[in-house]
Amino acid sequence: MKAVIGAFAAGLLFGLGLIASEMVNPAKVIGFLDLFGAWDPSLAFVMGGALITTFIGYRFVLKRERPINAPKFDLPTKTDLDARLIGGYLFGCAIVYCIATVVAFLRKLDMQTAAVEAQCAVIGNTGFLGLPMFVMLFGEASIGPMMMVLATDLIVFSSLIVILVHAGRDRRMSPAVFRTIGLGLLKNPMIVAISAGLLWSAFKVPIPAPMNDFLSILGGASTPGALFAIGASLAGKSAERVQVAGWLTFCKLVLHPAFVAIGVLLVFPLDPYTATVVVAGAALPVAGNVYMLAQHYGIAPHRVSAAILFSTALSILTVPLVIAWVGG
Repeated sequence: MKAVIGAFAAGLLFGLGLIASEMVNPAKVIGFLDLFGAWDPSLAFVMGGALITTFIGYRFVLKRERPINAPKFDLPTKTDLDARLIGGYLFGCAIVYCIATVVAFLRKLDMQTAAVEAQCAVIGNTGFLGLPMFVMLFGEASIGPMMMVLATDLIVFSSLIVILVHAGRDRRMSPAVFRTIGLGLLKNPMIVAISAGLLWSAFKVPIPAPMNDFLSILGGASTPGALFAIGASLAGKSAERVQVAGWLTFCKLVLHPAFVAIGVLLVFPLDPYTATVVVAGAALPVAGNVYMLAQHYGIAPHRVSAAILFSTALSILTVPLVIAWVGG
C-alpha cells in the first residue's frame, strides 16, 4: 500500500506539472517542434529546469542502495539492435496499414485522410503508456524491445504520413515533398534523439557512467505520471465519427497485435519473452501524437480523438487478453 500511495502521489505531482507547463497542449508542443516556422521556445525552459534538477538530484539518488518503495533501481540493460524484432514488427504494421488504407479508399476518402486513419491503426501509445506499464508487468528487460517499437513508429511512420499527406495535397510526388520530409526529420527532436541513440548503440560506443545515470533517471521521470497525463490530454477532445472510430479501434486493438504476432512468432521468430512484449506493445491504444498530427494538418482530428478515446477505454480489457494469449 505504501508503494501504491507513493506512486500515486508522484504521478499526480508529475501530471500536474505537465498540465501547468502546457506539455499536454498539442499547439504548444507543435509550436516548439516548428523550429523554422513560428517557433515557440517556452518548452525549452521546462526541459532545461528538468535537466538541471535531474543533473543535481541523480547524484544523491543513486547513492542509495535501493529506491524507497522498490527493491532495486530499474535501469535499462539491453543496448543492441534486433533486426528480427524490427522486421517482425514492420511485417504486422505494413499489413494492417494496407488494410486500413484500402478500406479508406473503398469509402472514397482522399489520400490524406486515409493516411491519418492508417496511422491510427498502427501507432500505439508506446512511450507514454507502454513503457511505464510494461516495466511494472515484464520488468526492466522490456525497455529495449519497447524502445525498438517506439523508434520504428517515429522514424518509419512519422515520415510515411508526411509523404502521403503532401503527395495527396500536391497530387504528385515532387522534390519539394522530400525536402519537407527531410526538414521535418531534422526538426523533430524525438526522431533525431532516437536515431542518434540507435547509431550509438550500433557502433557500440561506451556511455560514460555519469551520462548513463543521468539519462536513465531522466528517461524514467515520466513513469509515475504517464496515466494521469494521458487522461489530462484526452479531457479536451470530443468524440465524433463513432462508427469510423469503432473500425479504427478494431484495427488497433485486434488486427494490429494479431498480425504483429504472426510477424514475430512465425515470419521472424523471436524468443517468447521478447515476442510477448512486442505483441503486447502492438495491442496498446491509439497514440496521442496521431491527434497532434491530425490537428497540425487539419485532417480528421475529431475522428482521431474518438479513436483515441475508445481504444484507450477498451484496451483495459483487450491488453490483458492479448498478453494472456501470447504469453500462454
